[in-house]
Amino acid sequence: MLITTTDTVQGHQVEDYLGVVAGQAIYGANVFRDLFAGITDFLGGRSGAYESVLRGGMEEAMKDMQERAGELGANAVVGVSVDYEAVGTEGSMLMVAVSGTAVRLR
Repeated sequence: MLITTTDTVQGHQVEDYLGVVAGQAIYGANVFRDLFAGITDFLGGRSGAYESVLRGGMEEAMKDMQERAGELGANAVVGVSVDYEAVGTEGSMLMVAVSGTAVRLR
């Protein structure tokens, strides 16, 4: 299935718009990961632990969205948007949400 952030796909025409589809992944914060991320942030560097969680969350959310699009008979999702949010008590959880329009391309 083709997934794109653009509204159109070069060389293809949208045959049917099947509806908005979304996927989410929510992860609880890990105390040790938070501690090491804080040290990394204090020393000035990238937090590999958080980057890994964000990547994994996006992959899971995309998979979730693709499954929903497939259930509608789509062969592509266009106009995809990715959003990251801290949710829960005092931002204790991380949510990755993706959404787009399920379409059937010619």
